[in-house]
Amino acid sequence: MDVIIQGAGPVGLACAISLLKNNPELKLILLDKNSASDPSPPEDHRGIAISEGSKQLLVELGAWSNQVPAIHQVHVSQRGHFGKTTMRRTELNQDALGHIVQYAKITELLKNSLKTQATKAPFFQWKFGHQLENPFHEISPEVHLENCCVIHADGGLFHQQVAKDTHKNYHQSALVGYLDVAGIEPNTAWERFTSEGPLALLPHQFGSQALNFVWCASPHRVTELHNLSEPIFLEELKKAFGLPIGQFLHVHRRQIYPLGLNIRQDIVKDQEVWIGNAAQTLHPVAGQGLNLGLRDAITLANCLGPVFARQPHHSTDLSTLIKNALSQYAKERRSDRQMTIGITDLMANLFTAQFIPIVAARGLALATLQWLPPLKNALARQMMFGKR
Repeated sequence: MDVIIQGAGPVGLACAISLLKNNPELKLILLDKNSASDPSPPEDHRGIAISEGSKQLLVELGAWSNQVPAIHQVHVSQRGHFGKTTMRRTELNQDALGHIVQYAKITELLKNSLKTQATKAPFFQWKFGHQLENPFHEISPEVHLENCCVIHADGGLFHQQVAKDTHKNYHQSALVGYLDVAGIEPNTAWERFTSEGPLALLPHQFGSQALNFVWCASPHRVTELHNLSEPIFLEELKKAFGLPIGQFLHVHRRQIYPLGLNIRQDIVKDQEVWIGNAAQTLHPVAGQGLNLGLRDAITLANCLGPVFARQPHHSTDLSTLIKNALSQYAKERRSDRQMTIGITDLMANLFTAQFIPIVAARGLALATLQWLPPLKNALARQMMFGKR
């Protein structure tokens, strides 16, 4: 084999599609822990933030739907304190600041694209119900891995992971779900920093009649909110949000996700590489986890492409070419990873603390962004496109 990808979430799928688009003759195995007998999308209905840059990547991969709701403006403020800022697509000359897509939907779109790509890839294998414990042992009698690249894309969620080099529990959980609403301004996202933690209301695929929500608070409080009856929950949400943006009518599919930071410092080792949540798991406050992972996947595919398009008489052995390509990949990803991880961790700490000087400082930071459009636009462009 040339490449083995462990993990068939959005990042692993995107990497497989990109590799096969670059080289349909690639001998690639995708290890999917799910069963082939259960082709339905995962029961994970989180609203995932997709930046404009990630949308462009997904369009190139044939994994986009025009039904995905766009964000035209973002309102950021803190409950009961000074400081707010607004970002609009017109300020950046973009069609949208980003999009919100259900995790199950983006997985489905990528799987469908990979199935299409697989019809042109005679050596591609999609193995289901398979976990690879040691990637440099044989996984079947005919497969040997001496000249193979192994891509770890099986990151999972924070509470499912083994601690990596940098591991931080934020002692927060996120309650996610969606709301039936009325009178809401369409294509608008709100990020509200409350005394309990960040509370985001985001566009939903059902249009102006629904909103996704992400409500971060202590694990005890999130469990309490999860178990409340619908009328009491909606009252608590209205009280916590504190802005008259419309009516909250019903709540659906409340799910809890513990939050933390889990970072692998060395993302390359010999012929192995870690991407997406297998390399870094982030707090959702900036909505950057999947966007960073997609940039990982596409950059890696571009670095590996020339290796497997080599001429048969190439004088350098394949394992050396793979190691050189992975070294180049790590170098290309260093700046984007460091900046995105740093900004997200700073925001997670700054916007969850309730120490009065910090509350004042973040209010000043929000006001400064509003007063200095070039600074605000630079931050917005980093969030939208990263450094690729």
